[in-house]
Amino acid sequence: MLTLQLINQNPEEVIARLAVKHFDGREPIMRVVELDKQRRASQKVRDDNAAQLNRLAAQIGALMKQGQRDEAEQVKAQVAALKQTNKEMEDRVAQAEHDIEEILLSVPNVPYSGVPEGKTAADNVVEKTGGPMPDLPDDALPHWDLAKKYNLIDFDLGVKITGAGFPVYIGKGARLQRALIQFFLDQAGEAGYTEVQPPYVVNEDSGRGTGQLPDKEGQMYHCQVDNFYLIPTAEVPVTNIFRDVIIPQDQLPKRLCAYSACFRREAGSYGKDVRGLNRLHQFDKVEIVRIERPEDSYAALEQMKDHVQSLLDKLGLPWHILRLCGGDMSFTSAITFDFEVWSGAQKRWLEVSSVSNFETYQSNRLKCRYRGDDKKTHLCHTLNGSALALPRIMAALLENNQTPEGIRVPECLHRYTGFTIID
Repeated sequence: MLTLQLINQNPEEVIARLAVKHFDGREPIMRVVELDKQRRASQKVRDDNAAQLNRLAAQIGALMKQGQRDEAEQVKAQVAALKQTNKEMEDRVAQAEHDIEEILLSVPNVPYSGVPEGKTAADNVVEKTGGPMPDLPDDALPHWDLAKKYNLIDFDLGVKITGAGFPVYIGKGARLQRALIQFFLDQAGEAGYTEVQPPYVVNEDSGRGTGQLPDKEGQMYHCQVDNFYLIPTAEVPVTNIFRDVIIPQDQLPKRLCAYSACFRREAGSYGKDVRGLNRLHQFDKVEIVRIERPEDSYAALEQMKDHVQSLLDKLGLPWHILRLCGGDMSFTSAITFDFEVWSGAQKRWLEVSSVSNFETYQSNRLKCRYRGDDKKTHLCHTLNGSALALPRIMAALLENNQTPEGIRVPECLHRYTGFTIID
């Protein structure tokens, strides 16, 4: 969530930046400013009273020694009144802090200055394009037909076992899926990321720490008996490793990667966007997470983008990078870049990765800090990215690499699959 320091420095600037996300922040931001004034005023009364209480305690002791009991009792009455006032001030401070937090939990992150204006995905800006476009015949098959033809994925069986959006991978389809996971993990390791294997369910504090709660309850599967949530991405458990942690500065940056299954309800999805592997309720993904000093985070963001691009280049997929406009950004990010790959048979771009810098928005919720050269604690910047999400990568690989002889497997995967073609 936003910091009070950021808001108090220039509330009008915060309101203006929130407008880039098409969020009207005037009422909540000005309410936070007013509540913080009340909080600080109550704290000052409490602190001033505390100093006076110390003086009165010494005065009572002196009066008692001098045998002036009546005068001492009068001072004691003053002490009792001050203590009652302090109790009221403490209650006011606690209530103001509670109200401020409740408001800020409903306010999105302010976008970085480089975020373009815009309302929808149509307003996103293409930053860079690469990779060879496939040359496919007019009768090229979409991946769901290829999956059936070569017995790679059974969508109907998934519906039988669970429901739509839970496919069953079979034979070479399962092996290709596993090959991609291992390839992505190995590449992350070579890039300096330490692999962790996190839980696939998290508690409410973890969901709140990374911003999934209270914003996205409807998109997560909720285990009501235990009040746990199935993770929508490994970002949630991995970033929460650093919740309530003060990291020594010389141990930064923290670079972690994790494979996980991901679970998303995707309520309201329909039509061509959900056909085949285009949108699933359960899917696999390798995530990269970085914890950085603020002055280093945007250089780290560029490194993460370069890493994702290198994966797509090695897979031989055509790609482009989008700088998301304010209206298409997530609640928590300060800036986001989406990677999309070209699906040759569907003739459309498919999102396969989002790489984001959250600046201090998550770390303020998490209380993720580092101790600087000044010996004080400072909020870290948190970043994450998909490297990569598998379903649409699989879809593009199947479609773009189809030939009359079968589906060619990218060379970088041969040592993982044990086969070079699916026939």
